[in-house]
This record gives sequence, C-alpha cells and structure tokens, in this order.
Amino acid sequence: MKFFFFHLMPYAALDPDYDKQHNSAWVTLPNTYYDPKIGHQLYNRYLDEMEYADELGWDGICVNEHHQTAYGLMPIPGVMAGALARRTKQAKIAVLGRALPLLNNPLTVAEEFAMLDNITGGRLIAGFVRGIGAEYHAWGANPAESHDRFHEAHDLIIQAWTQPGPSKFEGKHYHFEYVNCWPRPYQQPHPPVWIPSQGSRETIEWASHPSRKYTYLQTFSPVSALARFVKMYHEAAARYGYQATNEQIGWSMPAYAAETDEIARREAKPHVEFFLNKLLRMPQEMLLPPGYLSLASMQGILAAKKGISVGPRTMDDVIEQGIFLCGSAKTICERLEKYQQEIGFGHVLPQMQFGTMPHELVRKNTEIFAKEIIPYFRAKSAANPTADKARRETGLVK
Repeated sequence: MKFFFFHLMPYAALDPDYDKQHNSAWVTLPNTYYDPKIGHQLYNRYLDEMEYADELGWDGICVNEHHQTAYGLMPIPGVMAGALARRTKQAKIAVLGRALPLLNNPLTVAEEFAMLDNITGGRLIAGFVRGIGAEYHAWGANPAESHDRFHEAHDLIIQAWTQPGPSKFEGKHYHFEYVNCWPRPYQQPHPPVWIPSQGSRETIEWASHPSRKYTYLQTFSPVSALARFVKMYHEAAARYGYQATNEQIGWSMPAYAAETDEIARREAKPHVEFFLNKLLRMPQEMLLPPGYLSLASMQGILAAKKGISVGPRTMDDVIEQGIFLCGSAKTICERLEKYQQEIGFGHVLPQMQFGTMPHELVRKNTEIFAKEIIPYFRAKSAANPTADKARRETGLVK
C-alpha cells in the first residue's frame, strides 16, 4: 500500500460567519473575503508542508484543481506542481487532476504534464477529472457535454504523448491539424493516469477498460460507498475478461493522527467541522447540475452517500461513516488494515490538512503517519508480498 500526502490548500482564514449572508463557499462567495496578504502566507506555508512530506519519505504528494472557491486555492494545479518539482527529490507528484471538459485546448495539459515529467525525471502522475458540478457553474460550461468532452480531451492528450508527430486529430469538440507535443513525456509511453471520481458508473466502466486499466480513486465517501464502487470496478474488469488488482484502486479521505484517540479527536474537531460545514457548503444543484450525471449514476451516488450531506455534520458522524480517519497511530492502522482487507485498495491519499488546521498540527499529523503508520504497512508488505494475490484467491477481493 502506497501513501500519498493530499492537500487541498483551503483559504483557512475564511470568515466563519460568511454563511449568514451566502449559501456557499463556492462560485458565488464574493472574492472580497480573500485577503492576498494572507493568501501569500498560506500558499508558502502549504508548499512547505508538502515538501516536508517528501523529506519524511511519503510515497507521493498530491495537488488538485478547483475554481472560484475558498475550499481549495489551486485553480491551476500545475503551478503548485511546478513549484514542488524542483524542491522535492523522492515523492511522486500527482496532479489530481486537471478538469478536462473545461478546457478549450487540451494540448496545453499534454505539454504542461510533459514538462513536469521531464523536470522530475518521471515522478509525475497525471490525474484527469471531469470536475465536480460547481466547476461548470464557475466556467459557464455545459455539464451535459461533460462525458464527451472528457473522453475526447483524454484521447487527444494520449495521442500527443504516444504518436509520432505531427499527427491530426479530428473530433466533435477538438480539431487539430498538428498534434506534435514538445517536449515528449519522460515516462514512456506516458505518465501513469489516475482517475478521481465520486462514483460515476460511466467513469468506473471507462477507467477499468483493458485498453486503460487506470487507477480509480474514490474521494471523500463513506467506507460503505467505497466498498460499493470498488466492487463495481472489479465487476467491470471481470466483464472485460481480466482481474483488477489493488494497485488499480485508491481512496482519499481526511485523516488525523495523534498520541491517543482522545487527543486526536480533541485537536481535529474544530478543523474538520469547519471543513465539513463551511468549506464544503454548497446547494445540491451546484454540486450536481442537470445533465452532469446519467440517471443510473445519479441514483447510485445518491444511494451510496445517503445522509452525508443533510444538515450540519459533526466529527463523530464522519468518523462513524468511515469518511474521516481519526485517532492514535494504532487505531488508524487497525481501521485501515480492516478496510484494506475487506475492500482492497493499493493507494491511500490522506488529506493531512483540512479546514482551519494550523501548521504545527499538520506537521505533527504528517510525522505520525510517516514514522508510525506508513512503516507498519511497508513492513507488512515486505513480509508478505503476495498478500494481494492471496486475498483475491480467497475471495476477500472480488
């Protein structure tokens, strides 16, 4: 199991009373709430935290893309990845990801990612996403075209990376006479592709196709939903005639580790509840606009995540649902091991900073994971390298 330090880079100084006048921290929240001097401090602090994870030996660090929101200050994740490319030496850098349907020219991503891959000597992981519904409001994009534009943009980028140029590309949304990516990617035929998702059936079917076998990442979901969507991935792979491995599955969640369960809960509570009830706040029609999901996917996601977005949420709620991992190193190891054995996933992407969590607690959280939790799973993997195969054969992973 590999561990990737995930950071949203939120605007942690957001006025907690903003919701007395505004119904969302996304799209419609006036940017007068943002202070550039505070932003300067936060950006540099957050980069320091990610670089520290590299120093401590995490397998990877993750940045991502969101627009017009206090939830995450990375509208252009390649800027953050570029800043990290030279300052980090060992960790993979996962851009999770670029929202392909929003782009007028996907070749800019092919070039951007190829540059990052060259600078890092092959440490880049290319994340492609459709982007959540709020991004379509922010960009004035048509959510009903989301799937078509995503697939076409993906095909164009892969062509740019793998076919000798110049070549032509003729699609419904994109037309290029000259596809000729300079520079070419460092990793051949191209960087690993990961697909974060909330559980769209179409995305799972597409990612698991034998021509791709992309790593699928389930994000911010109850453990019951994680199990459901991982099962869906394995079933899709079986229909395609092959057996998916744990390395094709990842799980991202906020996590906090401390000396004891009691200390962890006390230290995490105000910050995770700010994250849940202030930064995640948005109306349902902004999250899932008409046309964004098929009816089958919409029904599946609502059923799997029933109850997690109704009313104010508490830390106890999300711990019980398995959305948030919190406790001592021993407690987190036990829970992660249980979930991994029951569900099967090869990549864990804990969100080490959330809400208003200050720098000193982020460093503490990062250190405990690096010194007590990650080594536990690395030792188990070294002791039993065929565990994944054995779990599949015994039916624990289906």
